[in-house]
Amino acid sequence: MKRRQFIQQTTAATALAGIGGLGLQSFSSKKTKQITILHTNDVHSHIDPFGPDDGRNANKGGVARRATLVENIRKENPNTLLLDAGDIFQGTPYFNYYGGELEFKLMSMLKYDLATIGNHDFDNGINGLYKQLPNAKFDFVSANYDFTNTVMDTHVEPYKILVRDGIKIGVFGLGIELEGLVDKKLYKETKYLDPIEIAQDMSRILKDEEQCDLVICLSHIGYYYRNSPNHVCDLNLAKATKDIDLIIGGHTHTFLPKPTIERNSADKNVLVNQVGCYGLYLGRIDFYFEEGKAPKSQGTTILV
Repeated sequence: MKRRQFIQQTTAATALAGIGGLGLQSFSSKKTKQITILHTNDVHSHIDPFGPDDGRNANKGGVARRATLVENIRKENPNTLLLDAGDIFQGTPYFNYYGGELEFKLMSMLKYDLATIGNHDFDNGINGLYKQLPNAKFDFVSANYDFTNTVMDTHVEPYKILVRDGIKIGVFGLGIELEGLVDKKLYKETKYLDPIEIAQDMSRILKDEEQCDLVICLSHIGYYYRNSPNHVCDLNLAKATKDIDLIIGGHTHTFLPKPTIERNSADKNVLVNQVGCYGLYLGRIDFYFEEGKAPKSQGTTILV
């Protein structure tokens, strides 16, 4: 998709058919509870906005602008989560100099709730990632990276459950296969487990055992691989599982003007979203819960 077309398509909110398909005017009941999910991915250490001479990205992005957007949305709806789908590190001299300290401190100031781990988050080695954990005042989730026998053991949970306005939200993380993508000496004894199998287990646990009202996968496995359509990716993950409501993706730097709606293994709708890279956009998905009814949703992509 051309960037110009993408920007044109993101100027308005998009009501999502199937899961929702209803405009905001349809949710006038006082019994309706609204949960707002904000998300980023593949920010790659981009702290400052792009300059006026930076081509198609000119005058876009920047942590300060994102912070203002997030603050305003939280004032609008206090029941808001802020999530990141990985590759926080690597891409500007800030990472080369500070080793991830600045990224984690700024994300903490923005009050991120959860993040998952991308392949570039190992670029200073697993010890480098571990060293920066004290600067992260938010938690990491990754269900298919087994960190046993590494310094990250016990510091990453497979999933977390967050409650907002009585709505129970389960979030689990998935990472891409590191072998062949990251030098073994950087991730050491980290073991990669099959994302599809893990996602089936995690979503079942969160939906059936934990009785979550909303199940979210924070994924860094990629949206879709055109030259390898059967490769593990977010769209195939959605098709192979049945209890995930939303997949927030990363890795492929895919700019989506609105969340994709995919059918799961139970022939129900799953939302799949990704907002490109470098902090140029902020994803927003609102879920509306009304007692006795399936949740509705509405998605918007916000230019930073």
